[in-house]
Amino acid sequence: MKKSKRKTLGQHFLNNRDVLQRIVKVIDPQPEDVIIEIGAGKGALTFCLTKKKAHIIALEKDKTLIPYLKKQEFSNLTVLEEDALRVKFGDLLQGRAGKIVGNLPYAISSPLMFKVLEEKASVTSCVFLLQKEVAQRVCALPGTKKYAPLSILFQNDFHIRLHFRVPASSFSPPPRVESALISLRKRSEPLSLIPYQEGFTKFLKRAFQSRRKKLSNNLKALDIPLSRIKDAYLKCGIEEKWRPEQVSLSRFVALYVYLFDNQSMP
Repeated sequence: MKKSKRKTLGQHFLNNRDVLQRIVKVIDPQPEDVIIEIGAGKGALTFCLTKKKAHIIALEKDKTLIPYLKKQEFSNLTVLEEDALRVKFGDLLQGRAGKIVGNLPYAISSPLMFKVLEEKASVTSCVFLLQKEVAQRVCALPGTKKYAPLSILFQNDFHIRLHFRVPASSFSPPPRVESALISLRKRSEPLSLIPYQEGFTKFLKRAFQSRRKKLSNNLKALDIPLSRIKDAYLKCGIEEKWRPEQVSLSRFVALYVYLFDNQSMP
């Protein structure tokens, strides 16, 4: 049987008014704000935000929903039929920094989060409704099972807060998992200055490739000599027995710089 377009896009429309009002409160839209909403859907969150006088740029990939969104005539609402993974936030914001918000389709949540990191210069804050496991991963601290590259990269540049969980019954159709709302507020300065951001991201993904293995085993798969790994561990204060989830942000940065300074990530 052919999947419906809605299922293909992973759309679960939020229809709980109390939850919507709580989300708007976290977003805290101000008249001077420009807010990009990802996945406007049927406009439940969109129309709540327009009433707060901020300028809303609503992105929706499903062309069947565009006529309804455009039918609602708000002078502070721009509706675009766009794939959020393909547009440039900076272009939409025309050089300004803005807020990025949305009830993210589960299918694109991880790549969308990495896109936010790539375009962080254009972002002041984000408020996202995510699958609970993804939200927990972004918020996870070293030493926990959820700690992952997303945790490290976002915590370096953003103050992160998990606000509340949202049950499946708040959506139509209801998903098979719980959701959670998180906010990301840009730091005035990153915790660590990371050279070669793209290479560091690739390095982290490789470092966490086999979570059950020791970090040193994952690093050896990058053709790094064991002697160099041992030297790096001594320099960075990392114990040989540690797994990737036991290494803090600052130690990962120091390790990356030591191993790949002035070199390309393999």
